[in-house]
Amino acid sequence: MLLDLTPLPAFLLASAVVVLTPGVDTFLLLRTSLHAGKRPGVLALAGIHSASVLQVALVISGLGALITGHPAVLSALKLIGAAYLLYLAGSILRGLWLTRKESAGGALERAPVDSANPFVRGFLSNITNPKMLLFSLAFLPQFVGGSTRPAVQLVLLGAIFLGLAAVWELTIVLGAARIADRLRHPRVARSLDVVSAAAFLTISIGLVAA
Repeated sequence: MLLDLTPLPAFLLASAVVVLTPGVDTFLLLRTSLHAGKRPGVLALAGIHSASVLQVALVISGLGALITGHPAVLSALKLIGAAYLLYLAGSILRGLWLTRKESAGGALERAPVDSANPFVRGFLSNITNPKMLLFSLAFLPQFVGGSTRPAVQLVLLGAIFLGLAAVWELTIVLGAARIADRLRHPRVARSLDVVSAAAFLTISIGLVAA
Protein backbone atom coordinates (compact mmCIF):
# COMPACT_ATOMS: atom_id res chain seq x y z
CA MET A 1 0.00 0.00 0.00
CA LEU A 2 1.19 3.53 -0.76
CA LEU A 3 0.31 4.83 2.70
CA ASP A 4 -0.20 2.81 5.87
CA LEU A 5 -2.54 4.70 8.21
CA THR A 6 -2.57 1.93 10.82
CA PRO A 7 0.20 3.52 12.95
CA LEU A 8 -1.49 6.96 12.77
CA PRO A 9 -3.35 6.86 16.14
CA ALA A 10 -0.17 5.88 17.98
CA PHE A 11 1.76 8.51 16.04
CA LEU A 12 -0.74 11.23 16.96
CA LEU A 13 -0.57 10.29 20.65
CA ALA A 14 3.22 10.21 20.68
CA SER A 15 3.42 13.47 18.74
CA ALA A 16 1.07 15.20 21.18
CA VAL A 17 3.29 14.19 24.10
CA VAL A 18 6.40 15.48 22.32
CA VAL A 19 4.77 18.74 21.23
CA LEU A 20 3.42 19.50 24.70
CA THR A 21 6.81 18.95 26.33
CA PRO A 22 8.47 22.37 26.85
CA GLY A 23 11.76 22.96 25.08
CA VAL A 24 13.92 25.71 23.63
CA ASP A 25 11.24 26.78 21.14
CA THR A 26 8.58 27.05 23.82
CA PHE A 27 10.63 29.31 26.06
CA LEU A 28 11.76 31.48 23.14
CA LEU A 29 8.21 31.96 21.87
CA LEU A 30 6.85 32.64 25.34
CA ARG A 31 9.45 35.27 26.13
CA THR A 32 9.29 36.93 22.70
CA SER A 33 5.49 37.20 22.82
CA LEU A 34 5.43 38.50 26.39
CA HIS A 35 8.08 41.14 25.79
CA ALA A 36 7.43 42.21 22.21
CA GLY A 37 3.87 41.21 21.38
CA LYS A 38 1.97 39.03 18.92
CA ARG A 39 3.67 39.99 15.62
CA PRO A 40 7.25 39.32 16.79
CA GLY A 41 6.02 36.09 18.38
CA VAL A 42 4.47 34.96 15.09
CA LEU A 43 7.68 35.89 13.24
CA ALA A 44 9.73 33.86 15.72
CA LEU A 45 7.32 30.95 15.19
CA ALA A 46 7.77 31.27 11.41
CA GLY A 47 11.54 31.15 11.86
CA ILE A 48 11.34 28.08 14.08
CA HIS A 49 9.16 26.18 11.65
CA SER A 50 11.22 27.18 8.63
CA ALA A 51 14.15 25.48 10.34
CA SER A 52 11.98 22.51 11.38
CA VAL A 53 10.79 21.96 7.81
CA LEU A 54 14.41 22.04 6.64
CA GLN A 55 15.48 19.47 9.23
CA VAL A 56 12.57 17.14 8.48
CA ALA A 57 13.35 17.48 4.77
CA LEU A 58 16.94 16.46 5.50
CA VAL A 59 15.70 13.31 7.22
CA ILE A 60 13.33 12.42 4.40
CA SER A 61 15.97 13.01 1.73
CA GLY A 62 18.48 10.85 3.57
CA LEU A 63 20.93 13.67 4.21
CA GLY A 64 20.06 13.58 7.90
CA ALA A 65 21.45 10.06 8.21
CA LEU A 66 24.58 11.15 6.35
CA ILE A 67 25.14 14.09 8.71
CA THR A 68 24.52 12.14 11.90
CA GLY A 69 26.73 9.32 10.60
CA HIS A 70 29.77 11.57 10.99
CA PRO A 71 30.51 12.11 14.70
CA ALA A 72 32.67 15.17 14.03
CA VAL A 73 29.84 16.95 12.19
CA LEU A 74 27.32 16.06 14.88
CA SER A 75 29.68 17.23 17.63
CA ALA A 76 30.14 20.53 15.81
CA LEU A 77 26.35 20.96 15.53
CA LYS A 78 25.95 20.29 19.24
CA LEU A 79 28.61 22.86 20.12
CA ILE A 80 27.06 25.45 17.81
CA GLY A 81 23.63 24.83 19.29
CA ALA A 82 24.94 25.01 22.86
CA ALA A 83 26.83 28.22 22.07
CA TYR A 84 23.72 29.86 20.63
CA LEU A 85 21.63 28.90 23.65
CA LEU A 86 24.33 30.36 25.89
CA TYR A 87 24.12 33.54 23.82
CA LEU A 88 20.34 33.65 24.33
CA ALA A 89 20.72 33.15 28.07
CA GLY A 90 23.42 35.82 28.20
CA SER A 91 21.22 38.23 26.25
CA ILE A 92 18.36 37.72 28.70
CA LEU A 93 20.64 38.24 31.70
CA ARG A 94 22.09 41.36 30.09
CA GLY A 95 18.57 42.64 29.50
CA LEU A 96 17.76 42.01 33.17
CA TRP A 97 20.80 44.01 34.18
CA LEU A 98 19.92 46.93 31.88
CA THR A 99 16.29 47.05 32.99
CA ARG A 100 16.81 46.39 36.70
CA LYS A 101 15.22 49.72 37.61
CA GLU A 102 11.50 50.00 37.34
CA SER A 103 9.97 52.84 35.38
CA ALA A 104 8.04 55.48 37.29
CA GLY A 105 4.73 53.95 36.22
CA GLY A 106 5.74 50.45 37.28
CA ALA A 107 5.87 49.15 33.72
CA LEU A 108 8.69 47.10 32.35
CA GLU A 109 11.08 48.78 29.96
CA ARG A 110 11.83 46.53 27.04
CA ALA A 111 15.33 45.17 26.93
CA PRO A 112 17.44 45.92 23.84
CA VAL A 113 17.61 42.20 23.06
CA ASP A 114 13.92 42.23 22.08
CA SER A 115 14.70 44.46 19.07
CA ALA A 116 16.57 41.59 17.41
CA ASN A 117 15.01 40.06 14.31
CA PRO A 118 12.55 37.51 15.77
CA PHE A 119 12.42 35.41 12.58
CA VAL A 120 16.21 35.03 12.51
CA ARG A 121 16.28 34.31 16.23
CA GLY A 122 13.67 31.58 15.90
CA PHE A 123 15.40 30.07 12.86
CA LEU A 124 18.82 30.00 14.50
CA SER A 125 17.43 28.65 17.77
CA ASN A 126 15.94 25.65 15.97
CA ILE A 127 18.48 25.00 13.22
CA THR A 128 21.43 24.98 15.64
CA ASN A 129 19.71 22.39 17.84
CA PRO A 130 20.73 18.94 16.51
CA LYS A 131 18.18 17.25 18.77
CA MET A 132 15.45 18.13 16.27
CA LEU A 133 17.38 16.33 13.55
CA LEU A 134 18.12 13.34 15.77
CA PHE A 135 14.51 13.25 16.94
CA SER A 136 13.25 13.19 13.35
CA LEU A 137 15.64 10.38 12.47
CA ALA A 138 14.64 8.28 15.48
CA PHE A 139 10.94 9.13 15.71
CA LEU A 140 9.40 9.38 12.25
CA PRO A 141 10.69 6.06 10.82
CA GLN A 142 9.01 4.17 13.67
CA PHE A 143 5.62 4.87 12.07
CA VAL A 144 6.31 3.98 8.44
CA GLY A 145 4.41 0.72 8.92
CA GLY A 146 3.72 -1.30 5.79
CA SER A 147 3.93 1.60 3.35
CA THR A 148 5.47 0.69 0.00
CA ARG A 149 6.69 4.29 -0.37
CA PRO A 150 8.44 5.14 2.92
CA ALA A 151 9.42 8.61 1.67
CA VAL A 152 5.77 9.50 1.01
CA GLN A 153 4.77 8.14 4.43
CA LEU A 154 7.54 10.19 6.07
CA VAL A 155 6.34 13.33 4.30
CA LEU A 156 2.83 12.75 5.66
CA LEU A 157 4.09 12.06 9.19
CA GLY A 158 6.40 15.06 9.11
CA ALA A 159 3.62 17.34 7.91
CA ILE A 160 1.26 16.11 10.65
CA PHE A 161 3.87 16.55 13.37
CA LEU A 162 4.85 20.04 12.23
CA GLY A 163 1.18 20.97 11.93
CA LEU A 164 0.45 19.89 15.50
CA ALA A 165 3.52 21.74 16.75
CA ALA A 166 2.54 24.90 14.84
CA VAL A 167 -0.99 24.91 16.27
CA TRP A 168 0.25 24.45 19.83
CA GLU A 169 3.02 27.03 19.52
CA LEU A 170 0.69 29.55 17.87
CA THR A 171 -1.60 29.08 20.86
CA ILE A 172 1.34 29.91 23.13
CA VAL A 173 2.14 33.04 21.10
CA LEU A 174 -1.44 34.34 21.04
CA GLY A 175 -2.05 33.48 24.69
CA ALA A 176 1.17 35.08 25.88
CA ALA A 177 0.57 38.22 23.81
CA ARG A 178 -2.97 38.47 25.17
CA ILE A 179 -1.90 38.43 28.81
CA ALA A 180 1.36 40.33 28.27
CA ASP A 181 0.05 43.54 29.88
CA ARG A 182 -0.88 41.66 33.04
CA LEU A 183 2.55 40.07 33.26
CA ARG A 184 4.54 43.20 32.46
CA HIS A 185 5.01 44.13 36.10
CA PRO A 186 8.79 44.26 36.70
CA ARG A 187 8.86 41.49 39.31
CA VAL A 188 6.78 39.11 37.21
CA ALA A 189 8.76 39.87 34.06
CA ARG A 190 12.08 39.41 35.83
CA SER A 191 10.94 36.06 37.18
CA LEU A 192 9.95 34.91 33.69
CA ASP A 193 13.30 36.07 32.32
CA VAL A 194 15.19 34.19 35.02
CA VAL A 195 13.21 31.01 34.24
CA SER A 196 13.91 31.42 30.50
CA ALA A 197 17.63 32.04 31.04
CA ALA A 198 17.87 29.03 33.37
CA ALA A 199 16.04 26.87 30.80
CA PHE A 200 18.38 27.92 27.98
CA LEU A 201 21.44 27.28 30.16
CA THR A 202 20.15 23.86 31.22
CA ILE A 203 19.33 22.79 27.67
CA SER A 204 22.71 24.09 26.50
CA ILE A 205 24.52 21.97 29.08
CA GLY A 206 22.36 19.00 28.07
CA LEU A 207 23.40 19.41 24.42
CA VAL A 208 27.08 19.33 25.31
CA ALA A 209 26.69 16.46 27.78
CA ALA A 210 24.58 14.30 25.44
